[in-house]
Parts: sequence; structure tokens; C-alpha cells
Amino acid sequence: MQHMEDLWDDALGKRDQYGLELVLSPQFIDISSAGDVTTRNQQIARLFLKDNGTPQNLQQKVVTVRMYGDISVVNGTYAMQKREEGGLVEERGVYSHVFQRVRTAWQCINSQRTIVVEESLTKSKGRKKSGNPAELPMHVPLIYQGSEPAPAAPQAPAPSKP
Repeated sequence: MQHMEDLWDDALGKRDQYGLELVLSPQFIDISSAGDVTTRNQQIARLFLKDNGTPQNLQQKVVTVRMYGDISVVNGTYAMQKREEGGLVEERGVYSHVFQRVRTAWQCINSQRTIVVEESLTKSKGRKKSGNPAELPMHVPLIYQGSEPAPAAPQAPAPSKP
């Protein structure tokens, strides 16, 4: 299955439409780390657009594989570099892919990514970058974005004396 993930990485890196068509099933559905849902045709169309968040580089590493006949569930980690409005951004996280055996080949029918770390790779003016990753702000999707301090928890009222 690592070979299939490597073919996917190479197809995106080379902007290879045919290579991507071999890896992704016509019924493919992708759920990105931002929650965007796309089909195989939309993924292929992104190859031909410039600077739209399409990965410049993608590295996927398989951690576990579970096989159920002609279906395979693959979990792993990824590192992706993509161009956004603020410059080059690296996103690291975990993924789940579901593959189906079609004749003698495997094709991905479902993909979902969960972001763990996202950082800018371009230098920002006047800001010193710390080398300690523990100083990065916490990021909990849909709850706390990390740019502002977390709201204080409500305090219980003090017991009153009679």
C-alpha cells in the first residue's frame, strides 16, 4: 500500500493527470483537513490551476493497513507543502484512505485528512521565529484557532455562609 501512496505523491508533484486517474477511483471522495469535500474530477482539475492551495509536495507514510477482501483501510501520516495567500505553508497530520481492488490494481475510493501542525515556511518581516515547537499556539479545529487567548472558564460561585 505504501507503493500506492507513493504513486499518489508522485502524480501530485508532477501534475500528472493520468497518474492521478490510476490511483483515484471514479467514485473517489476526498475530505480535506479544512473540511472541503471534493471528487476525483475536482482533484484532477486542481492540477491545472496555479497557486490555489494544490500541494507542491506531498509525502504520505503508511502506518497501518487492514485488509477486508477487496477493500483495504490505510492509516498514516503526511507532510504537505502548499502555496497559499501568505506564502508557502507546510501542513502535517494523519490520514485515512480506503482502497478497493479493481481487477489487479488498487484505487482509492475515500480519503480523509486531519491536520496536526500547520506552519508558514516563508519568512515574515520583523518577527523572530522560535525553534521550540512547544511555543506554537494550540489549535483545536472548530473550537479554538490559537490566534487569541482561550476564553476563561466560568467560575462556580463561592458558597455563602448562613
